[in-house]
Amino acid sequence: MIELYGSGSPNVVKVAIMLEEIGRPYRGHLVDVLHGAQFTPSFLALNPLGKVPVIVDHEGAGASQPIFESGAILIYLAETYAPALLPASGPARWEILKWLIAQVAYAGPMLGQLNHFQLVEGQSDTYAAARYRDQAARVYGDIENRLAVVPWLGGDKYSIADIAMYPWSGYLSRHGFDKAKFPHLVAWRDRIDARPAVQRARAAIQALTSDPASRAPMSGADSDRFFGRSNPGPKADFEGYYKLGPFS
Repeated sequence: MIELYGSGSPNVVKVAIMLEEIGRPYRGHLVDVLHGAQFTPSFLALNPLGKVPVIVDHEGAGASQPIFESGAILIYLAETYAPALLPASGPARWEILKWLIAQVAYAGPMLGQLNHFQLVEGQSDTYAAARYRDQAARVYGDIENRLAVVPWLGGDKYSIADIAMYPWSGYLSRHGFDKAKFPHLVAWRDRIDARPAVQRARAAIQALTSDPASRAPMSGADSDRFFGRSNPGPKADFEGYYKLGPFS
């Protein structure tokens, strides 16, 4: 059994998809990140960074060792259970790893920061919001250009690079971009949407996040803790967070 600790964020979604792709039994545990559950002593024992996702594999090569950071989790699961999603050696492996790292180091941070400025009251028209919208445009453009020449991010085959980028690409419309200008990205998403593992992951994430308590209003202290603020800041509107996201 594999334990998955997470929420409904794109980085958790990618791990849920991977777990469904490999077909191993797993159990989801909701970490209510909006109300500080990621900073409890029990969760920090799993990940001292206080971030989701985390997995604990009681049967595989992990030997019950908690593994955090979504990119590391995808590599672990592929190397342990699904070599077709990450070859053990050769040029194909490095193509996949390059695009995986591009997602975790470049695409995710840029798109996530734009989410931040869309959520925080009074920030959508600031210089910072405009900067991250420009960076998001670059991310989506880079992915579109890549998919114009190959069917999958890693080349000819579906891989952990696609699994990593797929949930983040679901913010395209929410970020204010016209899908018609990204036909290859949209077609790629459609192919991934149709995968049975992705449909099962969608259901699993919906079940994981169905607890109404996790959607209770956030206090000012909750917002400051969630955003890692050293000083109190403006409130956030998470209504869009619940309605749109990785599967949009």
